[in-house]
Amino acid sequence: MKKRTIWSIAIAMGIALAALIGTQFYYLNEVVETRRKQFDENVKRALYQAARNLELREVEANLEKELLANESMHRQQMTAEKATEALKQADADTSVAIKGMAYPTPIRLSDSAALSSVMTEKMRQRLLHQKDLLNEVIYESLYMPDDRPLEQRIRRTDVDNALKTELQHNGIDLRQVGYHFQVLTVDGREVVRCPDFSTAFNEAVYREPIFEHGSPAHMGFLLVRFPGANEYILSSTKFVLPSIGFSFLVLGIFVFTIYSIFRQKKLSQMKTDFINNMTHELKTPIASISLVSQMLSDESMHFSEESLRRNYKVIADETKRLRLLVEKVLQLSMFDNTQAANFKFDELDADAVVAEVASTFQLKVEAAGGKLETMLDAEDPIILADSMHFTNLINNLLENALKYSRPDVPPHLVVSTRNEGKALKISISDNGLGIKKENLKRIFERFYRVHTGNVHNVRGVGIGLAYVAGVVKAHNGTIVAESEYGKGTTFTISIPLLSP
Repeated sequence: MKKRTIWSIAIAMGIALAALIGTQFYYLNEVVETRRKQFDENVKRALYQAARNLELREVEANLEKELLANESMHRQQMTAEKATEALKQADADTSVAIKGMAYPTPIRLSDSAALSSVMTEKMRQRLLHQKDLLNEVIYESLYMPDDRPLEQRIRRTDVDNALKTELQHNGIDLRQVGYHFQVLTVDGREVVRCPDFSTAFNEAVYREPIFEHGSPAHMGFLLVRFPGANEYILSSTKFVLPSIGFSFLVLGIFVFTIYSIFRQKKLSQMKTDFINNMTHELKTPIASISLVSQMLSDESMHFSEESLRRNYKVIADETKRLRLLVEKVLQLSMFDNTQAANFKFDELDADAVVAEVASTFQLKVEAAGGKLETMLDAEDPIILADSMHFTNLINNLLENALKYSRPDVPPHLVVSTRNEGKALKISISDNGLGIKKENLKRIFERFYRVHTGNVHNVRGVGIGLAYVAGVVKAHNGTIVAESEYGKGTTFTISIPLLSP
């Protein structure tokens, strides 16, 4: 698949996912605003009803008090009336006895009906009297305002109970959100407050007048604050969050997929470059061996002993070069297997190995007109290492240092060892081409080479430093590269010492 096609698919999917997530966030915002409006309406309705209930409770108490007072007065009047009627009845009985009536007058049916009519009339008059008393009490309550101060008209427990009841009736879950209240006079003086009230609560503040139909000087305001209102509103929108979470999960999977595709494509390109480089590296020795072999097999040509030795040396050198290329590929393929079965760790004198490799490499450096210095300053050079791989490691770094030397400057290589803490430090420095910062962090990647296209000033297939990094990791060590472009590079290896 072409890179342009991959980018087109990635952009299209990215736009679609961004639109989906944007729509979900818009929907979430709308849900939050709707819940906030519902909360505001429910709280305002609850505060209005609570203030109304406080006022009704005061009216009921006043009515009850007035009714009791008027009922007591009415009972006194009824007692006086009954005493007067008893005296009148006694006088009537006395006058009848004086007249000398020998036999009592029998009660007739017409007299009984008249008595019942009199009792009904008295009951009606009593009911009318009580109605007049009730109307009088209501009239006094309506047209005679309560002039008591606000402190005497309201109690904290009454306010708290009224608020709690009405908030619950209007759908506010007090288990998830708390409230704090205070009652203020018209001039802002505090009358009543809840025990844990604090002016620091500036979130969701609601204000409702109380006793507003009475005297303006004696009315007040009920102030209620909800410290956790935002959390309470957001908690009611939790049902939207899973869909947003799944959208982000899909987005993450999509990004990872695109990253993997580009990484795989990049790796494929690097493998292609590796094959091209390897083909280029193999063609040269094969061509040299083929040419010399044809020359030697041509009976028409006659060679001196010096020419024969030179031709045989070319065949030997090119064969050795082929063997080294094959060994590098085989060494690198070893790290595809995570098991360390190919390593044989033994006690090893690192200074001795470094000195031996440097001595062997000295001839190559001198042949290039350069100089190789060794500074083996480690007091304790004993490590646990695989002798073969550790030797290849030093040799690869020296080969790289010589290979990437500047053509106009004699190569100068420095190999040094030292102890730092519980580790052995091995440094290999050169005065070669150097590496740019943007390439420095990738030099240990497999098949990676700093080059342009398939044209290279030096030979290589991009697996030497990857092999070095793999060997260092297998020895539980670290490798760091420091370079200044145009001035040279320093590789520093740190490997744990054998002794604790």
